[in-house]
Amino acid sequence: MNQNKLFAVVGLVLIGILIANSTIYTVDERERAVVVRFGQVIRYDDKPGLHVKTPFLDAVRFYSAQILTLDAEPQQFPTIEKKYVVVDSFVKWRIADVLKFHVAVGGDEAKARERLSQVINSGLRGEFGKRTVKEVIAGDRHKIMELLSVNADKDASEYGIEVVDVRIQRVEFPIEVRDAVYRNMAAERARIAKELRAKGAEGAEKIRASAERQRDILLAEAYRDAERTRGEGDARATSITGKAFSVNPEFYSLYRSLNAYKESFKSKDDILVVDPSADFFKYFKNPRR
Repeated sequence: MNQNKLFAVVGLVLIGILIANSTIYTVDERERAVVVRFGQVIRYDDKPGLHVKTPFLDAVRFYSAQILTLDAEPQQFPTIEKKYVVVDSFVKWRIADVLKFHVAVGGDEAKARERLSQVINSGLRGEFGKRTVKEVIAGDRHKIMELLSVNADKDASEYGIEVVDVRIQRVEFPIEVRDAVYRNMAAERARIAKELRAKGAEGAEKIRASAERQRDILLAEAYRDAERTRGEGDARATSITGKAFSVNPEFYSLYRSLNAYKESFKSKDDILVVDPSADFFKYFKNPRR
């Protein structure tokens, strides 16, 4: 009998715990709760803390109240020039209207991310389609992000979603286009380099020719001036010598003969065949003459 009472007490305790668990629920500050009964929302504005629901009839769905991140896969979008670029972006978002979120996407976060991705991709396609490659890469990226944030927030509001921020991390050409662009850039740089080298060689030849011409002119002028100076010097030397030796012609004749003897007999092996009676030896025959 006592054992039966024990079983009954334990059963009642378990039933009480089960009822309590089915009746009481806790809402965290980082969450939003929606209470549903037979598929109909009966409450969605619970404050953080303990709350009571009808056991076995009411179900509670919890959703995050924090800012979430949607890091989308890079997508290709055409510019106004019909050139495709790869855009890598991410979105900061949160559930602003939990009731609308629950009704619009059934509380499915994956479905909400899919809808939000469609909104962002549509906005990116529209904004990139209005601009050139240069503008989307270098010029208008900040403006595009501001417009996307505002427009995406309006479009996503029908799902109870608030778009906090949209950021474009990277904009580049597709791999196959990028390789072609790099090859074209390399070819263009090679062409420019070749052209610059040709211009440099042409300039060098002009400078070299001009330098050689100036050198030839300078050498010719220097030779001319040297010859003129030498001629003037020779003339003056001849004039001075002539004036000096005109004072004593006989001494001049002796001086010239001595120089001739000196040049003729430089070595002891030199042999000179001359008529002894010639004037060449007149000072040998008679030094006083």
